[in-house]
Amino acid sequence: MNPILNRNNYFVKEHTGIFKAANNYDIFDLESKESLIECREPNLGFFTKMFRFTKYKPMTPFDVILSQTGTGVKIMSVKRPVTFFRSVVTVHDENDVQVGTLRKVFKLLKPCFEILDANNNKIGTLEGNFVGWEFSVKDNDGNTLATVTKKWAGIGKELFTTADNYACNFSDSVKENDPQRILLMAAVICVDMVLKER
Repeated sequence: MNPILNRNNYFVKEHTGIFKAANNYDIFDLESKESLIECREPNLGFFTKMFRFTKYKPMTPFDVILSQTGTGVKIMSVKRPVTFFRSVVTVHDENDVQVGTLRKVFKLLKPCFEILDANNNKIGTLEGNFVGWEFSVKDNDGNTLATVTKKWAGIGKELFTTADNYACNFSDSVKENDPQRILLMAAVICVDMVLKER
């Protein structure tokens, strides 16, 4: 696992544009604002690009690769095939080995994903609301593993100019080099994708 995932505080900024089809993000260290991770869709197909500009966008597949800024070293990836009823996102490590799955769960007025490990065992839940833009990842016992928010006290407010920018914090209880961190980062990336599916 790349040591960049051992940090606890991140700032996620989406690339915006009128005719932007791909999901592109940059992830920074929240305190130092150092660029850490580039999230790109380098293999976006022609038909997928076309459907991204239609009402069928929520159904389109994606393959987002996270790599280290500056070096291009692959850190992990999140993938989803064409979907019709609910999103099932697979999470892969730097060697493209599947380490888990994020599976959308239907809850009234609430975005929710179950987080499953490589053996398909539920290890946690990503849940939040759209009104306050507050999301959290909790384990099966209800302990918070990570939070995602646009309300980050003490950090430069100029960063939070649109809904495309948000901060995330991993709990100190999540140990360094724990493979769970890959799933947490995948959940963070999926927050914006869930939001856009509504």
